[in-house]
Amino acid sequence: MDFDVIVIGGGPVGENVAWRTAAGGLSTAMIEKELVGGECSYWACMPSKALLRSGHALAAAQRVRGVVGGSLDAAAVLERRTGFTSDWDDSGQVKWAESENIHVLRGDGEVTGEREVTVRGADGETVYRARQAVVVCTGSVPKMPPLDGIDDTPVWTSREATSAREVPDSLVVLGGGVVGVEMAQAWARLGSDVKLVVSGDRPLPKMEDFVGPLVVEGLEADGVEVLLNGRASAIKPGELTLQDGRTVRGSHILVATGRVPATKDAKPLTIDDSGLVSGVDGRWLYAAGDVTGRALLTHQGKYQARAVGTAILERSRGFEPKERSAGQAWADHVAVPQVVFTDPEVAFVGHTAEEARAAGRDIKVVDLDIAVAGSSLHADGYKGRTRMVVDERTRTLVGVTFVGQDVAELLHSATVAIVGEVTVDRLWHAVPSYPTISEVWLRMLESYGL
Repeated sequence: MDFDVIVIGGGPVGENVAWRTAAGGLSTAMIEKELVGGECSYWACMPSKALLRSGHALAAAQRVRGVVGGSLDAAAVLERRTGFTSDWDDSGQVKWAESENIHVLRGDGEVTGEREVTVRGADGETVYRARQAVVVCTGSVPKMPPLDGIDDTPVWTSREATSAREVPDSLVVLGGGVVGVEMAQAWARLGSDVKLVVSGDRPLPKMEDFVGPLVVEGLEADGVEVLLNGRASAIKPGELTLQDGRTVRGSHILVATGRVPATKDAKPLTIDDSGLVSGVDGRWLYAAGDVTGRALLTHQGKYQARAVGTAILERSRGFEPKERSAGQAWADHVAVPQVVFTDPEVAFVGHTAEEARAAGRDIKVVDLDIAVAGSSLHADGYKGRTRMVVDERTRTLVGVTFVGQDVAELLHSATVAIVGEVTVDRLWHAVPSYPTISEVWLRMLESYGL
């Protein structure tokens, strides 16, 4: 019952840790209580984007003169979504894990002692010991707001919103974060009457101030009723009551008010950049992904996982991961990229202008409409916006935001520029191809000045 490494959680984060340590020659077990592949594969990233993609493709086609008609087949969209989840069957994922010499253990794993994990499954309890490391990759769970009636009201969370087999007649979405805006648009385009309730004056409030209004414009164009400054106070089947007395009704209610780490107390595990959990002696307990609270994004969790796996391998061989090496997840602090797959898309990396100023940076902000030859070819009447935040002391980018149709593929160039600490002077020599939307980089540099 001993392994070199025991990973608790078989989502994409746990899979990446386990693959890395197993590939490095360490015997590795991965524990999963639900489906191997985790939230992202079955109830989040993949099914949600599959629900959105058909509507985006249709809207994009209709923005180009010469395209006539077109409509969505909701049943076909849902079937395509289900294909991406393998109809919630993880046998393919298990087969992959086993082919990589990862031992898959079914059950609920809990750290019960030093280098000790107890797995509670269908066959009872089994205790396993780790010679090198235990890695907690349990992810996160939906955060329920303290509303009157919440415990007695059946609601959708992100899981039900991405796995529903039929289009709801009407849907009330509580929450203006990523899940809220994406699912509001997805189901509206599939034929549901959708109302989005946002507690503040704009959705996506942690992003640049111009992002939320542009997303609202896109949602309203699809028939979503957006209720701003709508703080909920009570809920019952089919009805949400707001503090100002407004009542919002729908056949289904999606509660999308954030997520919390999947720990007993819903608090994150504090880690260093190599993934070691703070306050635990012996350097054997690690964590990665949402459970750390650092950046609740699949790609960031996988990035942490790769660093953790590398750090475990290096330490097992008597070496200490060097600063900014593959065994250190330092980019979490400076260059976290994120895409919101609404229409218009939002692509963002680094720090907002407000965050940069709060950190005491001397910055220059460049704001521009995305209006280049490539965007005009991409869509008639293309509408988009971008912001570049430059640290004037180092003359490097610390934040970039794009809003517009299909801007997600612009994001990695911004991420590379920030991680690589490329100066604006050097960026002049990164020539964008013509005619592409990427030419907006040249317009931003021209606006910044020499």
